[in-house]
Amino acid sequence: MNAALRQSLSRRPCGGLNVQVAGEPCVLRCSGAMWLPARRVLIAADLHLEKGSAFAARGQMLPPYDSRATLDRLAGEIAELDPAVVVLLGDSFHDTRALARMAEDDRRRLDVLAEGRTWLWLEGNHDRDALNRSKAQDVGLPGMVIGDLSLGDLRLTHEPEPRTDQDARFGEVAGHLHPAARVAAYGSGVWRPCFVTDGSRIVLPAFGAFTGGLNVRDPVVAGLFAAPPMAAALGRDRVHALDWKVLR
Repeated sequence: MNAALRQSLSRRPCGGLNVQVAGEPCVLRCSGAMWLPARRVLIAADLHLEKGSAFAARGQMLPPYDSRATLDRLAGEIAELDPAVVVLLGDSFHDTRALARMAEDDRRRLDVLAEGRTWLWLEGNHDRDALNRSKAQDVGLPGMVIGDLSLGDLRLTHEPEPRTDQDARFGEVAGHLHPAARVAAYGSGVWRPCFVTDGSRIVLPAFGAFTGGLNVRDPVVAGLFAAPPMAAALGRDRVHALDWKVLR
């Protein structure tokens, strides 16, 4: 963990972690969402709504209630923070047919959550067709479907760009990879979703209830950073800043 990033860390009363990404004050929330307090912007990645019903349709016995659990978590964040803007960083729906499978109560709940605020759907690789079809067929999703979004020095996108010597991707805020950290604890390994950042760019954990994770030590994640980053793992009531050396 670099010295500048370490100095920016502090604990929030809610258990979240204060950091700076590209100089922007951010709060890494226990839910896996990121909060920009100065802008009143709430950011979440990879909800994968209706993943459970997609598996159930293929005969896999996964309870099809993930959308409700994910929306419950998102509703809790909105109730506590009252954001002016909600940005979902892509793969908000699990597949092209997810909207058709969604229970009407869950679909209406999106309208309630979006009421009175700007609601932005970034296109992801899983849900690009679903979001574009919803616009073409006037399904009535709240908010707007967009590509990337710039907020000051931050650039919000779905999939992180590969690191190059010429471009450190300063200010990138991305999802897609579902980062997770493994640490040794209590005589065994503990596996938790996590944020991963070097203070210049950040990858958010998946927000969805039924989403898996990719080890931050995998080259796909680790290779995004020129020097070892920090993993910020989601605990029950706090976000834990983990030095790269303790990860397995």
